[in-house]
Amino acid sequence: MTTPRAVVVTRTTEYAELLARHGTRGQAAFFLQTRGRALDEVATRHTAVEDACREVERATPADWRRAQVDRAELSRFVFGPDDVVVVVGPDGLVANLAKYLDGQPVIGINPDARANIGALVPHPVAAAGDLMRSVASGRGRIVERTMVAATVDDGQSLVALNEIFVGQPGHQSARYRLAVGGASERQSSSGLIVGTGTGATGWCASLARVQAPGLPLPGAAEPGLAWFVREAWPSPTTGADLVAGVLGPQERLDLRVESDSLVVFGDGIEADRLTVTWGQELSVCRAARVLRTVAG
Repeated sequence: MTTPRAVVVTRTTEYAELLARHGTRGQAAFFLQTRGRALDEVATRHTAVEDACREVERATPADWRRAQVDRAELSRFVFGPDDVVVVVGPDGLVANLAKYLDGQPVIGINPDARANIGALVPHPVAAAGDLMRSVASGRGRIVERTMVAATVDDGQSLVALNEIFVGQPGHQSARYRLAVGGASERQSSSGLIVGTGTGATGWCASLARVQAPGLPLPGAAEPGLAWFVREAWPSPTTGADLVAGVLGPQERLDLRVESDSLVVFGDGIEADRLTVTWGQELSVCRAARVLRTVAG
């Protein structure tokens, strides 16, 4: 059996970004002061992340291989089938990572419980070593989180952990024909969101509260997806009846583009997007892969 590799995933802290931009601690402090903030608060969060990474390094079994990757390098990093991924940072870092994995277990470490909700990084730093060993021995409890996939008729595709957005890049009116659950409607809206049970605690929760308060949103490990149309505009040629719903495990939402171009991206990362043009067709459904997070 191959020795596991612990891959620690981090993101550049705000403190490090400030120093890179302003050159010195004093200049960074002055910049923050002009905006009513203090450097000490930012530095404290930076120290918490650094301390957590050192603790994870010490807790990693001595015979394991090791690697560390920053969020900015994820698209170029090659994960192996025997990797145990340890995320040290906010919940959003797990969502940023998800599409680059294919079944590797993810241990979410929360370096600052005061700043992070901890839905995807629920574990304290002190638990890292025991969690790595339990995963390697097959004793770790795994939550298989549903992911969402978008596929274009030309073969392009992407997956996301929280949600997929379809709309105009400048948030102008997006025009398309929506087909779901045997119904179809031409629409003009500010975009369409299809989210998972993990995403149901974020953006989808806000949308549901306004558009469909009684809609039963799926749980993180459930195979269903929730979908919402933002600000559909009823006109002589467009409707506003199909604005929210839930897709079952084998169901999909289809969209035919009637704008010059629309963008499709996942988990808020617009830089990593697909562009679809007039007449192209897009399907959104449950992804074939899941994200395997370690619950304990």
